[in-house]
Amino acid sequence: MSFVGTPRPRPRWHHAHTDLENFAIVSYRVDADALARHLPEDFAPMEAAFGDGPGALVSAVAFRDRDFHFRFLPQASINCGQINYRAYVTAYGKAGVWFFGTRLDHPVVAIPQHLWGMPWRRDHIRIEADWLGTPARWRLESADGRCEAVELPQAPALLDGFTNDSDWLEQLTHPIQGWYRRRDGRVGAYSIWHPVMRPRHLEAAFARFPFFERLGLITPDTPPHSILAQARIPFDIHTPPWRFHPDERPGRRP
Repeated sequence: MSFVGTPRPRPRWHHAHTDLENFAIVSYRVDADALARHLPEDFAPMEAAFGDGPGALVSAVAFRDRDFHFRFLPQASINCGQINYRAYVTAYGKAGVWFFGTRLDHPVVAIPQHLWGMPWRRDHIRIEADWLGTPARWRLESADGRCEAVELPQAPALLDGFTNDSDWLEQLTHPIQGWYRRRDGRVGAYSIWHPVMRPRHLEAAFARFPFFERLGLITPDTPPHSILAQARIPFDIHTPPWRFHPDERPGRRP
């Protein structure tokens, strides 16, 4: 794998930090035109050439926050389950992810929801994993998603829709820029940083995400395109998010 990640921005006092445990990216192939209908003007799905034709990807990214805290208040840390629902997009020449919504299993959800206008909601989330088993197993239960997955005997030679390992590593596991629809209707933005992910490849014994079904992107029997998982990975979150302006350029934030 030749992808080496991105430079880590200098952590600032107002940023947040967390370790993500039992982390998994459950991705689905979707119709690009159907996805485009849910995106703002000037945002477009990042299309891929799959074996049987073009398409786009969306992901449910589920994990447990371990010791999430703002750097100015490290003693006030939280531990809870979280699920981010996202699509891979481009906007104004920049690649990133469009966040449809987030589910958090903690009352602190009120901060991003009401203070920053983010599409976050409270949900009961249960995530379990056995990384030492043969095969390893991962399990998610929530109101808007359920998945049971086991590790593949060996990693696939290539993920469908990508040209090499660096290609899918960068697109699926390392988007550092995100956008979302604020409660006031405007587009918000935020960014994160984490080291290069070293994922394990899983396959679903069962997977269903009503969140994406309600958007008309998948059906109850749509199988995941891929499941990439890791026991633990550190994240910097460049809080607070900001109102997005089309003239922003890489490096302007955070």
